[in-house]
Amino acid sequence: MKYTPRLKEKYAQDIIPELTEKFGYKTVMRVPKLEKIVLSQGIGDAVADKKLIEYAVADLSRIAGQKAVSTNSKKDISNFKLRKGMPIGTKVTLRGDKMYEFLDRLIAVALPRTRDFRGISPKGFDGRGNFNLGIKEHIIFPEIDIDKVNRIVGMDITFVTSAESDEEGKALLDAFGFPFTKK
Repeated sequence: MKYTPRLKEKYAQDIIPELTEKFGYKTVMRVPKLEKIVLSQGIGDAVADKKLIEYAVADLSRIAGQKAVSTNSKKDISNFKLRKGMPIGTKVTLRGDKMYEFLDRLIAVALPRTRDFRGISPKGFDGRGNFNLGIKEHIIFPEIDIDKVNRIVGMDITFVTSAESDEEGKALLDAFGFPFTKK
């Protein structure tokens, strides 16, 4: 018996017919789908302390369930004592089953653990159906042991969809159960 993530099954059985009916797609290939989720962190203090990048890579790898990589600066900025090629952040790109697993954990577990959580503002769309979300504390994820965290950092999460407009992208994320705030 092969395991398939819960949200992947939900997409195939419930979301495709729902969006096809709502937007009147002629074929199921036109229905927008979630292509990838990118998690990234900028660690500005890593200029002074190289160990911060190692901790951030370990934490982000634990959250994503996949190895994260460090990102390097592209140019010199003297005001920040930054040299080209210095590690200043981390990122990981999730696709396939791991993407759906992460999305399920984010919606069901992590976001409700956020302090004073009242929903996500739907203003993070970029005009092409992709959605950006910023999280202030990475300790909302259950994979992170709060006693072993040396520094609380935020992260950016980008949901890349095949939708052609923000309306379609929002309808897709709504169908997955995203807790958007109502206007």
